[in-house]
Amino acid sequence: MTDSTRIGVVGAGSWGTALSRLLAEQGRTVDLWAFEPEVCAAIKERRENTLFLPGVPLPDSIHPSTRLEDVVADKDEIVLVVPTHVLRQTVSRFAPLLKPDCLIISASKGIENDSLQFVHQILDETLNRPHPFAALSGPTFAAEIARKTPSAIVAAAETEELASRVKALFESSFLKVFTSNDVLGVELGGALKNVIAIATGISDGLGLGLNTRAALINRGLVEMTRIGTALGARPETFSGLSGMGDLVLTCTGDLSRNRTVGLKLAQGESLENITGGMKMVAEGVHTVVSAYKLKENLNIQAAIIEETYQVLHRGKSPQAALQDLMNVEIGSEFSGIKGLQ
Repeated sequence: MTDSTRIGVVGAGSWGTALSRLLAEQGRTVDLWAFEPEVCAAIKERRENTLFLPGVPLPDSIHPSTRLEDVVADKDEIVLVVPTHVLRQTVSRFAPLLKPDCLIISASKGIENDSLQFVHQILDETLNRPHPFAALSGPTFAAEIARKTPSAIVAAAETEELASRVKALFESSFLKVFTSNDVLGVELGGALKNVIAIATGISDGLGLGLNTRAALINRGLVEMTRIGTALGARPETFSGLSGMGDLVLTCTGDLSRNRTVGLKLAQGESLENITGGMKMVAEGVHTVVSAYKLKENLNIQAAIIEETYQVLHRGKSPQAALQDLMNVEIGSEFSGIKGLQ
């Protein structure tokens, strides 16, 4: 008989660990999959993820494992917290083990480079049968969730019933969970904000000032909304927690890995050296490739995404990118956004 108090979390990086701790403190027993054996051993022996979330004690009700079957089999809910570029291969490994009605909650933020698919689309292709799905996104640094800093996030699902089920799982005394039925918009906001954060980090690293930062954040939001509405997302979603909320946090917060990539690029470090020295993935480095392809395929003006792609993957200097960005011809403030009155 299935133990309904057990939940599986796939991915033991900082965010997966922080969410596991939150769920455990909500009374759930958490089976947590760790790719790295040393992470699994540290949680078992020291009750701490010393690699990705050091200094945060973890309850005994979190059970780490390097075996996916231990984490996903016979679960009513699975939380996915793995980088998007390894999501397809990870899901393929455990797809046969899922209960038919298992709810899959994605806390991953990215767009697959080759297929340009979002998490829910990757799952549709990879799983043996349709599963209920929800996306969890918003302005939340793992370290601050671990410190129980008052925060807010959004749970998106096709039905209010599913979204409310996710809300009930994660809402706590310090975390407010709002609901949405715009799954694509919530996923896209969580992915593209990382690209704009790299651009903002480059700007800050060049010492361009607060005017420039504010302009990049705001115009980056417009580019996100253009792409999102062209794909069928609702424009108002990008004014919410998974859009503007997450964008502001990731572009300005010192804990932002993507902003850090931009800062170091502006200081002359190579992308290879920057990413090679990071413990965790800066999703924007991968997502900018997908974002560039999407805006090209959709014939959308997205100059910030364009120039960020050129700097990261085509060797363009930040200074040349800035000059070209300032030379872009512009129209009205909200041109290219579908669905606005």
